[in-house]
Amino acid sequence: MNSYSGQHRSSRPPCGCQNIGPPSWFLPQLEITPFYGQPMSDPYRALGVSKDAPHAEIKRAFRKLARQYHPDRNPDDAAAEERFKAVQSAWEKLETPEKRRQFDEEQQMKQAFGGMGGMPGGMGGAGIEDLLRQFMGGGRQQSSPFQSRPRQPQPQTAKGADISAPLDIEIEQALEGGKIQFTHNRLVRCSECKARGCAHCTNLGVRRKKTRLTINVPKGAKHGQQLKLPKMGNEHPTGEPGDLTVTLRIDAEEGRRWEGDFLIQEVPVAYSTLMLGGNVRVSTPAGKIVSVKVAEKTRIGDRKRLPKMGYAGSDLDIEFILDEPESLTPAQIEALESLNKAGL
Repeated sequence: MNSYSGQHRSSRPPCGCQNIGPPSWFLPQLEITPFYGQPMSDPYRALGVSKDAPHAEIKRAFRKLARQYHPDRNPDDAAAEERFKAVQSAWEKLETPEKRRQFDEEQQMKQAFGGMGGMPGGMGGAGIEDLLRQFMGGGRQQSSPFQSRPRQPQPQTAKGADISAPLDIEIEQALEGGKIQFTHNRLVRCSECKARGCAHCTNLGVRRKKTRLTINVPKGAKHGQQLKLPKMGNEHPTGEPGDLTVTLRIDAEEGRRWEGDFLIQEVPVAYSTLMLGGNVRVSTPAGKIVSVKVAEKTRIGDRKRLPKMGYAGSDLDIEFILDEPESLTPAQIEALESLNKAGL
């Protein structure tokens, strides 16, 4: 077993379609630069998780932080109260997969508009055609100032935009592989007007629709692995559909997290064991119970590598954390008071 030290850095039609178009894109809540106040805080950062974290990991992070900063546990602590409010606000944006998907899509739309001078007031000369190209594929053609004469336009096949979607799966599903159903939002040709433009699609020829798909997850799939589904991206009114890229997010389960595709497992250790050394029992992702030696003067955040004990036979890094009991016995309180007097 190799060890190393370091802190973690850690009106809808019957088809179920949803109208989209310029009116919805110009709503105030989609502004890039707010007129008043501070920009929207990042809920992922507030909860201490990555943007590709599985939903179950986000839920666990919220529960942990909510307990840690709850006003009942931190009376008269203004800083803890503000942190608790921030955690609650972050959770409200991400508490369900649908809310999280909506938040992520709004952020992607803001980034797209940001390149146009900050919609809606500063399009920088870009028109609605440019916006459509952002979401249906293609871009505005520009000529080079160094061209001696105009070139004949090259014929291009119109194509819808490629899109991406996350898929949360359990660790058992990733190990065993198989077919999994999921839904995602995409632009499809308007069936009312055959993509020619009408009131139902705001004269765009396409509308947003929730699509249900089945994907084949390979056996032993990795966290963050991308699977491509051709022609399942946004449709184009007159051209070919774009592609869909699905990113797998594997739930690492309680006490574990991913760093890239590497699995980290937290191991609670008593303070006395951290200082004096000893052994702790660790339950690995494969279900094995192993005894791990803790060296003297081990620090919180130190790690030890367990070869071939991780996901799908890979290495597992365990990270030592302080075991914090919910309650203390009189004897434990007395012992802690003695340590306090001794300067520990």
